[in-house]
Amino acid sequence: MAKKKSKKDKKKRLSSLILLLLLTTIMLSTATYAWFTANKTVTVSTVDVSVTASSGLQISVDGTNWKSVITNDDLQTVLAESSTYPENNNQLPAEALSPVSSVGGINAGEGTQQMFLGSVGADEESGEFKLTAETNVEQQGTGGHFVVFDFFFQVQNETNIYLTNKSKVSAGDTDTGIQNAARVSFLLSGNAPAGSPAATVQALNDTTANSGKAKIWEPNADTHKDSAITHALNTYSKTIENNDSKAVEYYGVKADIGGGNAQALDSTNETYFEKVTPISTYHDGISGTQYQELFTLSPGITKVRIYMWIEGQDVDCEDNESGGDVKFDLQFSIDDGTGGE
Repeated sequence: MAKKKSKKDKKKRLSSLILLLLLTTIMLSTATYAWFTANKTVTVSTVDVSVTASSGLQISVDGTNWKSVITNDDLQTVLAESSTYPENNNQLPAEALSPVSSVGGINAGEGTQQMFLGSVGADEESGEFKLTAETNVEQQGTGGHFVVFDFFFQVQNETNIYLTNKSKVSAGDTDTGIQNAARVSFLLSGNAPAGSPAATVQALNDTTANSGKAKIWEPNADTHKDSAITHALNTYSKTIENNDSKAVEYYGVKADIGGGNAQALDSTNETYFEKVTPISTYHDGISGTQYQELFTLSPGITKVRIYMWIEGQDVDCEDNESGGDVKFDLQFSIDDGTGGE
């Protein structure tokens, strides 16, 4: 009787060990870090916009009310009340961002930037983790996966606009490092004479001055957490270092990737991906007293559409860095910074 009981206990322990081993195998087989596979998100702490309006530069969120400084409250007011810009297509997520990807492509006739929402899953046959993606279009309101809003500049003469070294994307209350995967882009949407009706400047949709692409800025190209350094090596076979002055090469998504065409995470298939070369960061070829030139404004009112997102194809976009806060601050100037401010 004792022998039978001992055999039963051994079988139970063996069954438990097999079950534990099976669960461990399943957990290991589903463990990956790209594109937040743990269904985590990034909290939007604040969207702060600070603009220097020197020497005749004026800025606005509706093309009618001109100021020297625009704040998050101004953007929220336009979105909530819409009285001065009823047809705005601003998207200001109230709670969180999800990873998306873009090469800066422009949707013809719509004046919007092409954005793609990705998802990573294991291939049933090979077990390899692969990426699918679908077009994600902004909608007016506080939902969505990325930030986008219209911005208006007014100048009297042809003027160069610079992004100052006070512009940054930083951590909010919780620093997980996800700010290192952030991107900001600038899409010129057309120009109208000063004094044009509000409806005219708000409806501007001429994107021909962009040479086919929005201008993408990667603010933290040289900063990486240890987990991102490991992720870069394991997932993309890239050896990187923190505080490296050279930006990490990456390929953004440029087209829908259906389930039947799911791609490896390190794929450079030209049908679906394109190498992205963001504008320089301040440490890369620009002296500490210089600013980053963005574009040249024609006299009158120029509409610019600004996008802010977490780039899913960035090596810093991985589960260990999700769940943090991210804060966007922009400052523009008509000076190149060499003369000081």
